[in-house]
Amino acid sequence: MPVSLLWAVDVYGRVYSLSTAGQQWEQCRDAQLEFKRLTAAQQCCWGIACDNSIYLNVHASDLSVRYQEETYENQRWNPVGGFSDRLMPSDRWQWSDVTGLQHQPQDSFRLPSSSWEWESDWYVDENFEGEPTEKGGWSYAIDFPATYTKDKKWNSCVRRRRWLRYRRYNAMDTWAKIPSQKAPLPDPFSDISCGGWEITEEPTGRLSLWAASLQGKVWFREGIHHHNPEGSSWEEVPLPGEVVQISCGPGDLVWAVLWEGELIVREGIGRDCPKGTSWAVVESPSADVGATHVAVGTNVVWALTKDYKVWFRRGVNSHDPCGSSWISMVGEMVMINVGLNDQVLAISCEDRAVYFRQGVSSSELNGKTWKAINVPRDGDRSQSRASTNSLQSAGCFFSGEVLTQSAVSDVESDTEKGSTDVISASPESFVDAPTEMQQPLETPKPRIPKVTSDGFITELVSDDEPAKTSRGSGPAGPAVPEEEATSGEEALQAPGVGVVHPPSQSGGPLDPQWSNVDLEEAQSQQAQSGATLEAADSCSLSSVATYSLAMEDPCGIDGHPLWAWVSGGGCSVDSHSQLGWFGSLCEFNGTPTVVQSVQSMTLSVAPALTAAWRRQIFEQLSERTKREMDNFRHYEQAIEQSVWVKKGTMQWWRDWKPHKWIDIHFTLEQFSGPEGNKDGIIFIYYSFNEEKRYLHAFINEVTILVPVLSESKHTFAIYNPERTKQRWPIRLAAATELEMHDWLALLSVSCCDSRAIQGPPSKQAMWSVTCKGDIFVSEPSPSLDPVPCDQMFWRQVGGHLRVVECNSVGIVWGIGYDHTAWVYSGGYGGGFFQGLTSSADNIYTQTDVKSVYIYENQRWNPVTGYTNRGLPTDRYMWSDASGLHECTKTNTKPPPQWTWVSDWIIDFSVSGGTTREGWQYAADFPASYHGHKTMKDFVRRRRWARKCKLTTTGPWQEIPPIALSDITILPCAAQTSVDTIPLWAISNKGDVLCRLGATALTPAGSSWLHVGTDQPFKSISIGAASQLWAIARDGSAFYRGSVSPQSPAGDSWYHIPSPHKQKLKQVSVGRTSVYSVDENGNLWYRQGVTPSYPQGSSWEHISTNVRKVSVGPLDQVWIIADKVQGSLSLSRGTVCHRLGIQPMEPKGHSWDYGIGGGWDHITVRGNSMEPPRIRLPPMTQMSPPAPPRAAPDGSMEGDGTVRGF
Repeated sequence: MPVSLLWAVDVYGRVYSLSTAGQQWEQCRDAQLEFKRLTAAQQCCWGIACDNSIYLNVHASDLSVRYQEETYENQRWNPVGGFSDRLMPSDRWQWSDVTGLQHQPQDSFRLPSSSWEWESDWYVDENFEGEPTEKGGWSYAIDFPATYTKDKKWNSCVRRRRWLRYRRYNAMDTWAKIPSQKAPLPDPFSDISCGGWEITEEPTGRLSLWAASLQGKVWFREGIHHHNPEGSSWEEVPLPGEVVQISCGPGDLVWAVLWEGELIVREGIGRDCPKGTSWAVVESPSADVGATHVAVGTNVVWALTKDYKVWFRRGVNSHDPCGSSWISMVGEMVMINVGLNDQVLAISCEDRAVYFRQGVSSSELNGKTWKAINVPRDGDRSQSRASTNSLQSAGCFFSGEVLTQSAVSDVESDTEKGSTDVISASPESFVDAPTEMQQPLETPKPRIPKVTSDGFITELVSDDEPAKTSRGSGPAGPAVPEEEATSGEEALQAPGVGVVHPPSQSGGPLDPQWSNVDLEEAQSQQAQSGATLEAADSCSLSSVATYSLAMEDPCGIDGHPLWAWVSGGGCSVDSHSQLGWFGSLCEFNGTPTVVQSVQSMTLSVAPALTAAWRRQIFEQLSERTKREMDNFRHYEQAIEQSVWVKKGTMQWWRDWKPHKWIDIHFTLEQFSGPEGNKDGIIFIYYSFNEEKRYLHAFINEVTILVPVLSESKHTFAIYNPERTKQRWPIRLAAATELEMHDWLALLSVSCCDSRAIQGPPSKQAMWSVTCKGDIFVSEPSPSLDPVPCDQMFWRQVGGHLRVVECNSVGIVWGIGYDHTAWVYSGGYGGGFFQGLTSSADNIYTQTDVKSVYIYENQRWNPVTGYTNRGLPTDRYMWSDASGLHECTKTNTKPPPQWTWVSDWIIDFSVSGGTTREGWQYAADFPASYHGHKTMKDFVRRRRWARKCKLTTTGPWQEIPPIALSDITILPCAAQTSVDTIPLWAISNKGDVLCRLGATALTPAGSSWLHVGTDQPFKSISIGAASQLWAIARDGSAFYRGSVSPQSPAGDSWYHIPSPHKQKLKQVSVGRTSVYSVDENGNLWYRQGVTPSYPQGSSWEHISTNVRKVSVGPLDQVWIIADKVQGSLSLSRGTVCHRLGIQPMEPKGHSWDYGIGGGWDHITVRGNSMEPPRIRLPPMTQMSPPAPPRAAPDGSMEGDGTVRGF
């Protein structure tokens, strides 16, 4: 679980945060500000300070916040002076935006606030659609506007070039004031709420910020996204009434409370209209008592009424934001908040403690029970002092005696902190403060003062007449008895609680104003009041009337801090999270727990005694083992050979036509020899034409056992060298998923035993990933002789990844489908490997999220336009990408072991662009789709996406918080001794990152270093001598100069021209070789790469039908071939190895086929074991080169190109 923060404000306006991995409230000490409200997201926190200004705290990250400013310089050609700045009257501005409609000179750009700074001056962008332009960065056209090209032609009459400048947000982890608009707002804000980052179909990084003003107006902050966290401007939203409080959820839910106690719901919120369109009124949960507070999440709404009752709204979702009815819940709260995953937090009206709603899940949104968060703050007293005070003050509660020393010790402690002012005031000053429901006078409860800056909603809308009459005695009075309001002589002094005296004794003002809107004024009044501490001989708890606001440690009578506001919008917890917030390791009511006592006793043991004790036990055990083993050495083994058999029934996809599933009996016979070696045989018994037959496979010949993705059956495949060549494995189907996993685990262990492979993968292993996300490793041959690809043995490792990268010192990183980064922990097993087949430690829970896509297809007809009624020859109106399989919203299921975590939404991130409704148009099915309609377009389609989630286990630890799309690690040689390993990555936003502190002992590293780029990147690779290459999203290549251990980030990027009319998508760098794959599946080799000229000279075509490439530390070249012809069908996703690579022939000459298809990624960057070198004869005696090795199916030509496509 990634670490996230829970934010809270105490009654003094001090801001605290509590980590999900911590057990202590940490005070935010960056500025001397006092806050009234907070609203948090995962990446930032907004607040309203007591000066009524809005402040923003952006959490520091290794990925900096940068914003690109751009402007275009336009010129026109004239016969006299050529191109010049003198344009025609009808032309665009000389300096404009990309459309030419807005005037944008360079000096018109200003920093939005003091939180920004310029990274550099203006410079020309010399890259045009992935290709470098001529010097100057000009692109040419016939006229404005038109299609621009980088080449100047005879009819090029106009030209333009783009100027860029970046600004960086530098106010990280500090409260930065949001600048006011040109016209200041008419009244200050009273409430604020952020959310909207999960609005359906909204681009990633957007945020919605809603605010309510003191006059009851609602405002929306425009332009907030990850490149501009401050936003741009405030826009007023029309209302049906006056709003006192507002709440915004992560999705499209926005609720607000009106002055009259009714609630309103914002409707029409979506991707194109984040402010919504209209309001709908919802009645108060109680007909007699109005609502005072509301909190919304993704699918939940909670509310509070004036009597502090808690209510839950039933039936709320994105399709029905108003819900159906209210349900009364247990508890009395003054404030409530809904965080991530619909988790609920609240502040109790009784003790002002923060409570967490336990048991909230997707199946039980209202939870089960309230549990108080009981952890200390970083400013609390030490454990030893608290323990002493708690023991001294015990008499206050049990012996009827008040110890003066306890009060003195508290005063001394507060004096050390620099706060000795104590205010005394009558409880009459707090009659209007929110309290709990009326309690019997026989068992009164202490009252908590109302100290928030503008009060809670109850105080704003409550009736003052009952409050005035309640100051006397009688049943209508407050929870504090009348004698307490008139006499303070018998006040009880509890630890951390001030004694309150009436004005007649203290000489203070008759009606002090308790408000933290201006704490300086309040503190000055407190200093003038000058109360004294007294000890009274009384054990009555009801004599405590109120608390002093001048104490440095404002705590309730039970030791809890007094909280005024809490926000869980940035706190990522769920019903399964293990939190240490509930007092297991902290002090409760001043008394240390048993755990702390045991820890203190453990620390008293001297290290020297512990070491001697351990050494003595070790020596005794060694002597005993030696004595017992020597006595039995002459005995022979009881069993020299054993046979173990396991049988079962499954189905087999038979080899001959017509191919179909048939029932078979499956048997595994495993035997061990006298020397301990193990082997086995697989038998498949079936019937054909009423004749019993069987086929078999030796365990030591099995090359891989791989699960196969199937919607209807639980299938897996068994390969051996012969079937690898044929691309036709033994495909079996088990009755249940559990049975399939049992067989896979058993067969995998048998295969490893027969090959004497145990434990975790070696540092030299090759890693690969299937299109299903399963991870496999292959160990190099112990003899260092090259092994044919079809004979390599692959074993599965637990976990689920999309990309994995490694190097020879044992550092292995992976990236999931949801762009989460994972680092290999050193274990083995996980997933369906349990017990002895998995390591006991270094196995962790791993989650992954991916999207399932379906397509909605329509055809145009002259009568009704576009409809879902197609021609008889058309594809299904709801289909997959190919159109051959029908896929509707109802019959499309998630893959096995995955569960849905979202609804179907329109996907706008489709190649080629879409319209506002997500449609792509074409002339017919199938054809080239585009995002705009033309006269020749008769069909259209749009893509729908739905997210699903997988939870598994494996030897992987999460590296939060930056999402990655590509990773590369320096491929070290076998004898290399490097302290810090260079590790680079690309974020899912396209930023280039350099990982610092990655070593063999700490493979996760310490932090990210952001490396600036002019455009987003998508692939990166680092080779020997720190050669760093990268591919931009527009298909252009770049080389990073001056990268070294002394300068790990290098100095600048050098643009490398791409192959002619090709856009690159992936690059891999080895010792001296650089290979790249373009978007059309072509493999390219970079010629002319030398130490003096590492950029190389040109690209040379090597092969086609290549999906990915990996170059090892010895310039080995392995690829994933997109199409390979098998004996019965075409195989997609096959592992291939380049043969014939030598120092004098770095390109090789042919391919050797391995396992496949269904593979999606491979890395050989950890395999640095060199085979024995062969001494070549003199050049005059050299024989002609051997012909290239051809695959058994004859599908490879001499130049290495796959045929038949």
